[in-house]
Amino acid sequence: MHLSPFVRVSLAFVLVLVFTAGAHEVRSKSSNVSDFPNRKISSSEILVDLAVAEGSSGSTIAKQLFNAGVIESPQSFFNIAITDPRSSRIAPGIHQLNTKISAKQALDQLLDPARIPNLIRIFEGAWNFEIFSMLEKNGFKKTDITQAADAVVLPKGFSSLEGLLFPAQYSFTQGTSAKQALQSMVSSFDTKTKSLPLSSDEKFNSQQLVTIASIIQAEGDTKDFAKISRVIRNRIKIGMPLQMDSTVHYIKKVRGSVFLSTQSTLLKSEYNTYRRYGLPPGPIGNPGLDALSAAINPASGDWLYFITVSPGDTRFTADISEFNQWKILYTKNRRAGAFN
Repeated sequence: MHLSPFVRVSLAFVLVLVFTAGAHEVRSKSSNVSDFPNRKISSSEILVDLAVAEGSSGSTIAKQLFNAGVIESPQSFFNIAITDPRSSRIAPGIHQLNTKISAKQALDQLLDPARIPNLIRIFEGAWNFEIFSMLEKNGFKKTDITQAADAVVLPKGFSSLEGLLFPAQYSFTQGTSAKQALQSMVSSFDTKTKSLPLSSDEKFNSQQLVTIASIIQAEGDTKDFAKISRVIRNRIKIGMPLQMDSTVHYIKKVRGSVFLSTQSTLLKSEYNTYRRYGLPPGPIGNPGLDALSAAINPASGDWLYFITVSPGDTRFTADISEFNQWKILYTKNRRAGAFN
């Protein structure tokens, strides 16, 4: 089963609805527009598939809903959409809707991810092999995915597909090839990062910035991203090894543990930042916008060390003695089960 690409970025690839009428004009006509009443929805009802194309206008979607028998009149949906800011979050792709429902119910259903069939949710920091596995579970052949990964066209300045499969929600309908599916994810990355100056950094090229972002994504919470970014830059500046646990986790393809054994730090790999200086040769996952932004805009500070002593409590310092004291606290908390 091969599935046509659409992208819904939860983390949020926004489809902007283009409306041609002013809100005042819509309100003045709303009382004369026919609309089905809100009604109770039965789970046994037959659903209709509505394919929303990327860039569709509000009037186009309204006509589609009307032609599919979902709403009583195109204007009823248009009136709702022009006054409800949520309408800007309608995603392109296939939506499964009930028929003969109110315009408000139609909007609610269009915004419901549960009504998007074959939904693939790519979380921030996902590894490519995890994404390939998701595709395989959704009907793509493993050999086709492998071949597609080698055939995808990467944006200028990039040589690694890792890091470019943008975290989002995707759904693919019948007829989509594995290459089209992966290319749509890369296109999402390209679209979402156009406003970020990935190519304007004086010290790092675009792929290196995505590599930094992927480490940031794997190392901490969003609130600490900018500080982690500064730690990475500070260490590189003075020739100090990054010694990031996340790079070893990437090598081992292991998640879920905050503990890293000494033996693991000795693994022979270009991605082992305990053995090698500088950045790894490519990203160690697919970062989201917050991590990408932090990679470009690090916080100001002299920090060289950071450690999460308990969930939600990450501390930064330039003093190795202070770091070692915090490390004792971390060990105590870990053994007490704080990270379970």
